[in-house]
Amino acid sequence: MAEGSDLGSNPGLGSDPGLGNDAGLGNDQGLEMAMGRMLQIGVTVAALVVLSGGVLYLKQFGGAQPDYRHFHGAPAGLASVDGILSGMSQFDPQSVIAFGILLLIATPICRVIFGVVGFALLRDRFYAGVSAVVLGILLFSFFLRR
Repeated sequence: MAEGSDLGSNPGLGSDPGLGNDAGLGNDQGLEMAMGRMLQIGVTVAALVVLSGGVLYLKQFGGAQPDYRHFHGAPAGLASVDGILSGMSQFDPQSVIAFGILLLIATPICRVIFGVVGFALLRDRFYAGVSAVVLGILLFSFFLRR
């Protein structure tokens, strides 16, 4: 480097990684890092919720003898989001586990929503459009009931 030239004095030229174009969602790499972090947090929170439900379940039913002669399906309250949330308010272990699974399902959906918004903010119409189509397919399949 030539004497007298100091690239470090201009924040836009990379002297501090927290400044310039690399901060926040200013580029594709920042968006990718934010999406990755969101997936990590979502999966971790979902796993912790399922784990806490498992601990509650073992605490409540750990000593019970299983009955393998008769099949007992899942309670009817676990068939809907309202039922799961109602069971959560009563600290029902099966509802806590089901809520953790719902969080795990919601994590990639939130990532797609984040991708639509992030790519739109970056003015990347192609990837915003692809993400919007994926989101539309996800929502259609989620709300389609037979």
